[in-house]
Amino acid sequence: MRRMLVANRGEIAVRIIRACFDEGIESVLIVSAADRDSLAARLADEVVVIGPASATESYLSVSRVVQAALNAGCDALHPGYGFLSERPTLVKACEENGITFIGPSAEVMRESGDKLLARAMAESVGIPTGKGTVGLLDAEDAIRAADELNCYPLLLKASAGGGGRGMTIVRHPDDLLEGFNRSSTEAERAFGDGTVYLEPYIEKARHIEVQILADTHGNVRHLGERDCSAQRRYQKIIEEAPSVGLPEALVARIREAAVKLAISLHYVGAATCEFLVDVQRDSFVFLELNARVQVEHPVTEAITGVDIIREQIRIARGEALSFSQEDVRLTGHAVECRINAENPDSGFLPTPGTVTEWTIPQGSGVRVDTYMCNGAVVPPYYDSLIAKIIVHAPTREEAVAKMATVLAKSRVRGISTTIGIQLEIMNDPTFSTTPITTKWLEESFLPGRSASNAATMPSTTRGN
Repeated sequence: MRRMLVANRGEIAVRIIRACFDEGIESVLIVSAADRDSLAARLADEVVVIGPASATESYLSVSRVVQAALNAGCDALHPGYGFLSERPTLVKACEENGITFIGPSAEVMRESGDKLLARAMAESVGIPTGKGTVGLLDAEDAIRAADELNCYPLLLKASAGGGGRGMTIVRHPDDLLEGFNRSSTEAERAFGDGTVYLEPYIEKARHIEVQILADTHGNVRHLGERDCSAQRRYQKIIEEAPSVGLPEALVARIREAAVKLAISLHYVGAATCEFLVDVQRDSFVFLELNARVQVEHPVTEAITGVDIIREQIRIARGEALSFSQEDVRLTGHAVECRINAENPDSGFLPTPGTVTEWTIPQGSGVRVDTYMCNGAVVPPYYDSLIAKIIVHAPTREEAVAKMATVLAKSRVRGISTTIGIQLEIMNDPTFSTTPITTKWLEESFLPGRSASNAATMPSTTRGN
């Protein structure tokens, strides 16, 4: 493996480029016209402009991405997350052109990407999946399925994708038709497939996911679990590792389930197996398998010392994992805050623009993954994530306190960010002392949040 195409942008592109440097691999970065002057473009060994700002004509074009790799003489391609990272068509195109794809095979990606198929695979190896239905093609199907389940509230979910799109909570039979139409329409618009399915909705839930690494020699390891329960509209805001406050036996079963599923799929590469934990019953159900690196992978790296991106590359080179399961030690606690260019006081509207000041304190146990710097431009065309702040400390209490200190001392001007509201969350007594559930942010924290208090946060003030 000599030259790698980095088929992404933003902070994950910077992360992959640095991993390439550490592995002695030349990095070739694709960029849209909007990103030609980005930090990632400055760091890469070579930059290829593959299209205009529109993602559909640049980062989401399989033909342009693969042609860029061929023209640049790349023998490998890392997709990062988002964009084409879970498109079997990209994997297939790489295979056909002799390019090593950093990730699983096209077939495994197809199986894991279809939620109904992935759920069936999980069921086949004895992993709890709940009482979900098959794919529902029309409202009549949904009504019949809901009658059979007979356990409101229910959750409608898209079978072809995630990220909260196509998800609707249905609390009463009278709301089912409207909910089905909304979910199916949103799923069709987002994924090109309007198929949805129903499953019982868990009121008090925690979102727990397990990081998996698997090589071509049959070795499958887990790197512990992450707690991603701090969510807004099914989008993760804060992630932690490891989980706290769950029975040890339950955590052990969750980890074992993730490994079992990866083995059954003959998975190769990095994967994340996601579960929903019913805290009232101390039980769990399978959600999905993500066949790529996750945004939140740094918290796992912090507590294990394993470089997940470099391990992905080594696995793709055919190397065996260099550690056994017994070698994996979870040390301390890590917390990650996603920093977005959004204004929380205006409904979290994106705030693209030019950053005139970017100061994030760093020190022992603090890591910042970003593509920001003084003068950096946040374009309006893509996801608003601009940075991830990760802290590592001996205990959760210390990690939360350290994160609060970093956020309080951070200064960003020129755009609005979510730094201020993240600081409020860190200082919230419920968050800092109690494991939260997936609806805490939306149902408890945000409704009780004072807009006047948020307005005093300098990090969320748009500057000049």
